[in-house]
Amino acid sequence: MARINLRPWREERNQALQKRFISNVVGSAIFAGLAIFATGMYIDMQTDKQKARNEFLRVENANLDRQLVEIQELSRRREQLLERLNAIEDLQGSRPLIVRNFDELVRVLPDGVHYTSISRSGNQVSINGFAEQNRDVSALMRNMESSIWFAEANLARVSSTDACASLY
Repeated sequence: MARINLRPWREERNQALQKRFISNVVGSAIFAGLAIFATGMYIDMQTDKQKARNEFLRVENANLDRQLVEIQELSRRREQLLERLNAIEDLQGSRPLIVRNFDELVRVLPDGVHYTSISRSGNQVSINGFAEQNRDVSALMRNMESSIWFAEANLARVSSTDACASLY
């Protein structure tokens, strides 16, 4: 048999395999580097998106807080306006009462009694005046008791002067 030297062929094959191995390792390293870079970019992109969302929510929360303050201010102003409206309605509702009170004061006034001052505090009406005789004061009190507007009349003080009695 002839002697065949396979050593150069094996060395060429081993060198080719070694080059292919090195190129595979380098390719894998490059691919791994690209994969890590792409993953990092993706994570950075997602982080930026989340930061943008968070900033949007922060801005919207600030807007909502401002609107909430405005709503509270409007509610406070509404309450003030309602209080004013109720006060005006109360005044408008009591306007006819004043006219009725004056009308009734004239109706219950007997001859010989004169009013000098009239004041009102809430539902209480105070009358100052004078009368010629005590029976005139009694007639005034009876007339007030029989009136639907002055049903609970109270005589607080009676004093006399030289010519006539004074009604308080």
